[in-house]
Amino acid sequence: MNMSIYPIPLGFDQAYIIQGEGVVMIDGGAPKKAKAFIKGIKKTLIKPEDIKLLILTHGHWDHIGSAKDIKEITGAKIAMHKREKDWFEKSLKPLPPGVILWGKIFAKIMAMFMPLVHIPATDVDVILEDEGFPLGEFGIAGRVISTPGHSPGSVSILLDTGDAFVGDLAMNAFPLRLSPGLPIFAEDLQKVKDSWKLLLDSGAKKIYPAHGNPFSAEIIRNVL
Repeated sequence: MNMSIYPIPLGFDQAYIIQGEGVVMIDGGAPKKAKAFIKGIKKTLIKPEDIKLLILTHGHWDHIGSAKDIKEITGAKIAMHKREKDWFEKSLKPLPPGVILWGKIFAKIMAMFMPLVHIPATDVDVILEDEGFPLGEFGIAGRVISTPGHSPGSVSILLDTGDAFVGDLAMNAFPLRLSPGLPIFAEDLQKVKDSWKLLLDSGAKKIYPAHGNPFSAEIIRNVL
């Protein structure tokens, strides 16, 4: 199955649209980015209503902030792991701790701005479990894999091509990181490493982080 990948900038985050026989989207960006979504999708040949599933890699504010708006624009179902669905449905704003000094400093800076952030809430339609979720019924040759560590309910999307969309399981953008590598925030760094081993063993070849440009999975293999 031929598949096309379209990055859609939504604030500090990069969402992705994947088109195979069907169309799915990964992540919902920061709040108030509906116009950026419309601008981004206009650069493709995809219509908003073609998107049937919006997969949220995890429940932090900059990944779910515009998900409600995108759902209303597209009519897509929202998929999210069961451990974090309440974060979205109740507009919660947990922040992960830093795992390196810069991460700890950056986390404190973000915490100061959280009172200004509002996440529009809506229902999660597809509740993801630990065993994963195949995407064949949505016309995509790939699956959702549970990859906790950055957050308890983090998931990644691994296509049969080896393209892996990992949310914040890796980072590759200033001011978070100067080069691709592991996240500077994580609830459990050992689980991050375990999740990476699972992805690499499952055939991940090219990594698409939410922050920064794609890079080779060999970079993470070398880090581990």
